[in-house]
Amino acid sequence: MKIELWSDFGCPFCYIGKKRFEGALNKFAHKDTVEVIYKAYQLNPNAPKVMVGAPNVNFAKGHNTTPEAATKKFKMFVEQAKTVGLNYDYENIKLTNTFDAHRVAKWANTFGLETEISERFMSAYFTEGLNLADSATLIKLGVEVGLDEAELKTIVESDKYADLVNEQIQEGKQAGVQGVPFFVLNNKYGVSGAQAEEYFSQVLDQLWKENQELETIGGADSAHTCDDEGCSI
Repeated sequence: MKIELWSDFGCPFCYIGKKRFEGALNKFAHKDTVEVIYKAYQLNPNAPKVMVGAPNVNFAKGHNTTPEAATKKFKMFVEQAKTVGLNYDYENIKLTNTFDAHRVAKWANTFGLETEISERFMSAYFTEGLNLADSATLIKLGVEVGLDEAELKTIVESDKYADLVNEQIQEGKQAGVQGVPFFVLNNKYGVSGAQAEEYFSQVLDQLWKENQELETIGGADSAHTCDDEGCSI
């Protein structure tokens, strides 16, 4: 079973949806048969690397709203995060451009560490007030999940994996992704948003049933079959 997940490290519902999905996956009896593939997406590709001013003011500018409305949204994000045990800190959040973080995540995937780096990046961004566009921060966080510091520095200071990030963003758009998180299940079904854990459990059960081989039902002549070695009667 293959599940592709398009998300952005700066998307509040992506982290919440990731936690809800993982909650369902950890309870799924056939967890070992599920391959989760992370795909890059950027909600605000034009965001600056360094935020100047209050978070609510910057959010308002990027979303065509008012600082007061942004503050209300922040409170809603915080309350939703609490439902999965996360403590979002929107007073100290560093709204920033996530492209370099996506590049690092794609490199981490070559070592089988994309799950770990994705979790670390989201935690750093939403709960620790760290800037995911800062080179030193990206290197520090990457080392924490087991990446080589010297190699990581080379990746961060280059444009390596930029093409792959852009390819995945375009792939998502072609697949109909208009918002994240977005899950594509076995190249067949799409699930949009941070759905409830129970919903993800139902989806996993349904996928498992569809993936099973056809059950053979025996009958009076069920022995009358042929294989490479001949026919039985």
